[in-house]
Amino acid sequence: MPVDPEALFAANQHRLFRYFRRAVGRADTARDLTQDVFLRVSRTAIPVAADGEVRAWLFRIARNLALDYHRRRVRQPEPSPLIDESSRLPSQDVDLAVKEALAALSDLDRDVFLMREVAGLGYEEIGRACGLTPDAVRSRIHRARLQLRTHLAAPIATRRTIPMRQSGRQP
Repeated sequence: MPVDPEALFAANQHRLFRYFRRAVGRADTARDLTQDVFLRVSRTAIPVAADGEVRAWLFRIARNLALDYHRRRVRQPEPSPLIDESSRLPSQDVDLAVKEALAALSDLDRDVFLMREVAGLGYEEIGRACGLTPDAVRSRIHRARLQLRTHLAAPIATRRTIPMRQSGRQP
């Protein structure tokens, strides 16, 4: 039975958007790349396979688009926004720390981690999308988590801590 492209889009657009949002760091670019996946899908024959295999095929396309995006950015850096650093909110500092930590990962480790933690794909789907065995996927996810934990621990340790009042007692 042939796969309906519109049903495929409806079932996967949010997962793809979340993946791209973390992979590229910009919502507008994530929306564009999500649309690009489905433009490519509309021009090719959708493989007739189990749902997980079709999703892995979609994420292989998504991963290639994200890699292309990063390659283009290296050649043509985007202008940095003119924002006063002192006016940033603490949540923006956390977002920036997460973006920097993700950027420190290898492309493959970052993609495998995002496919698992952001898009919710299984180990076998990720393996098919990236050309890895499920055991290699597990290993890469573990390594990515360790690297993220290490990278994010430094900014957390240096943050200014605010003493909390205990409930019912005055300091």
